This record gives sequence, structure tokens and C-alpha cells, in this order.
Amino acid sequence: MSTEIPVVEPELAATAASTKRRGRGALVLRRFLRNRLAVVGVGILVVLLACAYVVPSFLQWSYTDNDWNALGTGPSSSHWFGTNHPGQDMLALTMRGLQKSLIIGIVGGPLTTLIAALIGASAGYFGGWIDRVLMWFLDLMLVAPSFLLLAIIAPKLSGGTWLVFVVLIAAFGWMITARVVRSMTQTLKDREYVLAAKYMGVNPLVIIVRHILPNVASILIVDATIQVGTTVLTESGLSYFGFGIQPPDISLGTLLADGEPDATTSPWMFFFPAAFLILMGLAAAFIGDGLRDAFDPTASGAKARVKKTDTLEDNEMTADQISNTARVEEGLAS
Repeated sequence: MSTEIPVVEPELAATAASTKRRGRGALVLRRFLRNRLAVVGVGILVVLLACAYVVPSFLQWSYTDNDWNALGTGPSSSHWFGTNHPGQDMLALTMRGLQKSLIIGIVGGPLTTLIAALIGASAGYFGGWIDRVLMWFLDLMLVAPSFLLLAIIAPKLSGGTWLVFVVLIAAFGWMITARVVRSMTQTLKDREYVLAAKYMGVNPLVIIVRHILPNVASILIVDATIQVGTTVLTESGLSYFGFGIQPPDISLGTLLADGEPDATTSPWMFFFPAAFLILMGLAAAFIGDGLRDAFDPTASGAKARVKKTDTLEDNEMTADQISNTARVEEGLAS
């Protein structure tokens, strides 16, 4: 008696794998959209991007123009956000600073996560002396006063581009995420598919990129989103104290530093840039929380929302049952 082994066509297998990926992506998207604050965060981010890159082309004044007839005046029909002491339009300046801060955050956040992923995965996969050296370096970076070191090093590199400043911020922000990735890699490296690739002679770096990092992608995506807000706040703090973006370049941090002495007498010079900075931080926090709940349904926030949804569904089912019972009783009575 012969047993036939079913043969799966490669096209069918590829289609099934693609459908599975699309199904997981749709599930993550549905969980993300269920989080109202995350949707609000996406909306805020879209509005900020539109303000930064669309609004300046419709403004009467450029951020380099001076209105000598309106020096340090408040908001008006010609200057919606008012002007600073040299007569520059605060709306144009704020949009220019928003552009720079957004670019720094969008580049610096994923760069910080990339550094953390590579170092953490390498330490967890190789182990031995490589793990000890990398963890020693990580512990050294954790105890080092990063803000103070940034304040010392950044002015020395003021002659370079802002990309050097972004790399400098990323170099001091990867340590916590690297520890998490290392611990997850130590668990994943004993899985069958990783061991099979290792015994087949696949390059260790290829194993890390193809088999380790895709399985920790959820935490990396969440971390990259949160790091965007962290990078922007770090840049703004350094620029506020004069250690970050240097004139004639502009960021929200430099605008806050320029407007801080007049925060009580001319509040429009300080509070408009501060409001956009707060909105950027809120958007990054909301989106990060939404992605965390979407990728990890066991998170407390996700469980609370699922429980609330289940409660509402149970209440609807109970109401339907009561209504059906009432109709049956009315039929019997008649």
C-alpha cells in the first residue's frame, strides 16, 4: 500500500505566505486604528508636515525677510504670529524651524534604533567576548552624562552639517533599546530556523539581518517612532542652551532660546514655537503607544481597549436577548 505525499506548488506556497503577511498587516492596522489617540497622533503629524512644507509657499513673508515697519509687533492680519525684534515674520520662522526639527527627528529616530538593533543583536547572537565587550561599552555609555558630553562636543562640530549633529544625538541614545534587542536575540538564536541557517554555513551577519531582526521588528518600529520625539526634544534642548543648531540655521529650539527673554512681554515669540514642539512630542508619543498596542495585543492599553470592546458587544447581545424575550412574551400573551 503506497501513500501519496501531496505536493504543494511553489506558486501556491508563495501566495499563502503573501496572504499570511497581508493578513497580519491588516490585523495590526485594525488594532492601530482602534486606538483613537494613535489616529489623533497621525492626524497631528500630517498637519505638522503640511504646515512645514506647504504653508511657507503661500506666505507673504519669507523667514529671511525683515519688515522694518513692524519690529516686535504682535499678531496681526499681515503677520499672523507677529514679528520678532528684527522684524522677521514669526510664522515663517516657526515653519522653517519646524522643517528642521522634523527632518532631524525623522532621520535621527530610525538611526538611533538602527544602531541599537545592530549592537544588541550582535551581542546576543555572538555571545562570548564580543558580548562582554559590547555590554561593557553599553554600560559605560549609560553612566556617562550624555547631555553634558553632547553640549561639549556639539560646538566643536558647528562647522559641519546638521547631519553630524543628528549622528551625534543618535550615538548617545541607543543603549536601552540595545539591551532589549540583546535579550530577545539570545532567545531567538536557539530557534530551529536560525540553527539550520548556522549549520548551512550562512554568514552570521546575514543570519542577524534575515532571521533575527525581522522577528524583533515590532519593537524596533515602536522604538523608532518614540525615538523621533526623543531626538527632537534633545535637539531642541541643546539648541535652547546654544549647543545645537547654530545660526544662521533655525530650529524650534533656537526660536525658543531667542524668544525666552521676551516670554512675558512678547509671548508670541516664545509660545508659538513651544506649541509646535509640544504637538510634535504628543504626536510621536500617541503614534508610539498605538504601534506598541497594535504589535503587542497583550499590552495593558490594548487589553483595556479589547475588554471595553468585548463589554460593549456583550451589552449589545444582552439587549438583543431582552428584546427577543419581550417579543416572545407579547406573542404568548396575545
